[in-house]
Amino acid sequence: MLQMWNKARELAVMTPPDRNRWVDFLRAVSILAVVFGHWLMAGLYIDAAGELRRGDLLSISTWAHWLTWGFQVMPVFFLVGGYANQVSWRATTAKAAPGQAGVYRDWLASRVQRLITPTFPVLLLWAGLAVLMTQVGLPRTQIRMATEAALIPVWFLAVYLLVTAFTPIAQRLWDRMGWGSVALFVPLAMLTDWLTFTLDVPYVNFTNFLWVFLAIHQLGFAWRAGKFENAWFAWGFFAVSLAILVRITAFGFYPVSMVSAPGGFSNSLPPTLALLALGGMQVGLVLALEPLGRRMLERVGLWTWTVLMNGMIMTVFLWHLTAFVLVMAADWLLLGGLGLGPVPGTSEWWVTRPLWIAIYVIALLPLIGIFARHERSFGPVRGGRTVPRLRAVLGVVAICAGLGATAGLTIASPEGVTGVRLWVIALVLVGAALMGFGPVYRPRQRPDAAEPL
Repeated sequence: MLQMWNKARELAVMTPPDRNRWVDFLRAVSILAVVFGHWLMAGLYIDAAGELRRGDLLSISTWAHWLTWGFQVMPVFFLVGGYANQVSWRATTAKAAPGQAGVYRDWLASRVQRLITPTFPVLLLWAGLAVLMTQVGLPRTQIRMATEAALIPVWFLAVYLLVTAFTPIAQRLWDRMGWGSVALFVPLAMLTDWLTFTLDVPYVNFTNFLWVFLAIHQLGFAWRAGKFENAWFAWGFFAVSLAILVRITAFGFYPVSMVSAPGGFSNSLPPTLALLALGGMQVGLVLALEPLGRRMLERVGLWTWTVLMNGMIMTVFLWHLTAFVLVMAADWLLLGGLGLGPVPGTSEWWVTRPLWIAIYVIALLPLIGIFARHERSFGPVRGGRTVPRLRAVLGVVAICAGLGATAGLTIASPEGVTGVRLWVIALVLVGAALMGFGPVYRPRQRPDAAEPL
């Protein structure tokens, strides 16, 4: 870790003065909020009969539903994604020769590969573990619980890749419509909720993965265009969005919880209008704080931490629940469930949270040491040639379908010899192959701190 810190400090010192460091800071903080939120909300405990139970803070403490307004920060990540994707796309098109073929195809392949390369190890490891656990005779319900818990984060990648693929279209919409390109998606999200909850139209709610997150992605364009430079406008955006959110949740139809919780439908899987309002609130808040944040990030220590986190951010995100599962499994199998007595939500449970989170961090550190090298590893395109655009698009669709099925269905199968839904794993691998990603990782030198991520 010391070596990683020193490298991050070198990159931090070389950062160009015109880089918006607040973008990188928000990316790091939003992912950490997700990590600590998962570690806090989920928990195992031993019931009175001595059985290991899967606990959920949100199912026991309804007041904790309000905490999700702070921990559900996927909108912030899509805001940052919109900013970064626009920077990257404009830089790519500016360098391209007029009429040059394959610009979008190559740009998309680069963006996809940055996200999918670190995903392969965690996906293949848990597929192997599921096969192994099946062969030794562990109950398939337990195998499903373990794989489902460890691979929850991949749903976000499926949606983010789809939204990223729309970047050129989103850019054209912004150039022609400005704020209208943001407002365009709001009635679509409202219509989707109306069709879902009033007319009970099946499956249409899944389109909100696009409408809600595309709207927030467009706000990243607005941010880069300087539309939030006026602090009063940013605070107003925050206040109006907060008022709408309170009205439609605490005094309205939508649940207060911004993640899946017992007692109501989910505001996040798929997203609803409430999550869009939460996104507006968070966008207004973080952009109102931007001037203060950028002054803070002039300090070398804080900026070095930000650079370090961004260099391992996918590893932390993808492996944090694996660390959680491994800690729980080791405690149950080797220590007989030591410390798992408190029921989630009780005072004793809260008192022990700092200790357990520290244990999860310690368990995550070796995983970072092993797998962070894939954060900037790229496989060669076969034959040194780019693939046709249609093939690249089909590859993205296959990858997203595989990742979505991994999160929604899990890779664990209730039947079959292997105990694994092999077609789910195959979708991701076939999608990568369609895009021309080589099967062997080829680490390259880390980008400097100025490279748009």
